[in-house]
Parts: sequence; C-alpha cells; structure tokens
Amino acid sequence: MTASATRTEKLDLRLTTAAKQALQTAAAAERRSVSEFVLDSALSRAEEMLAARRHFGLDGERWKAFQAALDAEPRELPRIRKLFAKPGVFEGGKGK
Repeated sequence: MTASATRTEKLDLRLTTAAKQALQTAAAAERRSVSEFVLDSALSRAEEMLAARRHFGLDGERWKAFQAALDAEPRELPRIRKLFAKPGVFEGGKGK
C-alpha cells in the first residue's frame, strides 16, 4: 500500500482486553498508531501467505515430470472441440 493511497474502507475487530493492550504496547514501542501497526502487520502477513500460494518447490524427479507434462503434446478433448465448434452467444448463436 502506498502512503498516498486514500483509505476509504473500514475494518472492525472484536478482541480481548489483553490483545488490545498487547497491540497498543507494540504500536507505542514503534511510535506508531495502533491502526498503522495492525494494518502494516496484517498486510505483511497477507503478502507472505499469498506469496506462498504463488510459488512452489519440487524435487528433481517431480520437476522432470512437471516439465514433461508441459512439453507433452496436447491430448484430444472431443467435448471441448465440439463446444468451440458451436457459435457463442456473442456470435449470433442462441446460447443453448
């Protein structure tokens, strides 16, 4: 998130007194507001989680199998061929 982005959305949280005190203490230690501290912490965690879903690792054997699957000739899918042979709803077809 950029510093110049306008914040128009609101997020409400229910938390325990102890959790709120911990967040206030941590935010004060960094000389930031609780909102800034929570938002930055949550966004950092969200980026980590999403990055973990975009990247994956494979051992040597599985990597070779993955590459072989990518390099293989496409298999025939008659139902897909039939579907694409019909005119679409935006091509004047009736969309049935």
